[in-house]
Amino acid sequence: MDTVTAERAVAEGERKRTRGRRVAARCAGALLVGLSVLVGCRAAGTDGITPVPQLLAFLPWLLAPAGAALLLAALARWRTGAVWGVVVLGALAWFTAPYGETGDPVGGPVAELRVLTANVQFGQAADALADAIRRHRPDIVFVPECEYTCVTRLGEAFGGAGDTGAADTVSYPYRRAVESYGSEGSLLLSRHRLTPAAGVPGTLGMPGATADVAGHRVRLQLAHPMPPLPGQLDTWRRELGALRAYAAADTATPTILAGDFNASQDHAAFRRLLDTGMSDAARLAGRSRTPTWPAPTARTVLALGSQIDHVLVSRDFAAHRARFLDLAGTDHRALVVDLTLHARR
Repeated sequence: MDTVTAERAVAEGERKRTRGRRVAARCAGALLVGLSVLVGCRAAGTDGITPVPQLLAFLPWLLAPAGAALLLAALARWRTGAVWGVVVLGALAWFTAPYGETGDPVGGPVAELRVLTANVQFGQAADALADAIRRHRPDIVFVPECEYTCVTRLGEAFGGAGDTGAADTVSYPYRRAVESYGSEGSLLLSRHRLTPAAGVPGTLGMPGATADVAGHRVRLQLAHPMPPLPGQLDTWRRELGALRAYAAADTATPTILAGDFNASQDHAAFRRLLDTGMSDAARLAGRSRTPTWPAPTARTVLALGSQIDHVLVSRDFAAHRARFLDLAGTDHRALVVDLTLHARR
């Protein structure tokens, strides 16, 4: 090979490397622009517009594209992009920390409670939920998307005057239901005596009640606001705001607010609910980032989910254990938490 040919080969190789670096820089820039918008909304405490709320639900998983953008910027020898990528990656890592108050309840323990919440997807997982109830024997059960047939099946399975004491028998003589079709139906089951209470109004059924637990009043409210679908963001915000107003209306009475919130801790509307003094029981039990939706399936390689099903409790409760259950027939995982009610001095 003569000198001219060698020089041409070197020049062509350099042109290819330059084109490759430009492509890498453009890809890194596109990723960083999109991620910066999400990080900015998270930092500013706003859920923004579509697709920001939908993507914020999966904020911890955005560490992967942020890392890819940083790598591309390094390969492109783009110093500004590399610094930008480090900032975005650091911000995302910072925001993955659990949010909300923690601390020991004031007063002595007076009762133990086990709470289960499960979105049964139009009632399709009613039988699987019944098996889970028999296995875990919760005291209170919150069931979003429990339509007419679901209410009937669970009523037949757990009707009666109370727990008979048998190892395989449990019943729920007290219940509150919004009987409707599809996702609009909901059911609240309790082994403790219930007094009817006005539920939070919403597009989907959200029944409420007051329970007598060892002589102490406990407010119960099922949560199921509309999901943050494009075109329905105002409804989603309004109904999460109504749940926040419920939590803030009576901070003197022990309160449990549980169900499918269609929101994670990375949504500003949900954080404002926590700011009323409610705590996420899963966080108190050390499971704050465990995904509940979409539930993993046999075809799922990696569970890229978000924790949108919650049990929120007032400062009167301590949470000791949280378990996430896979139920056949639903795209949500059920959540079981063990609580201790404390009496305020």
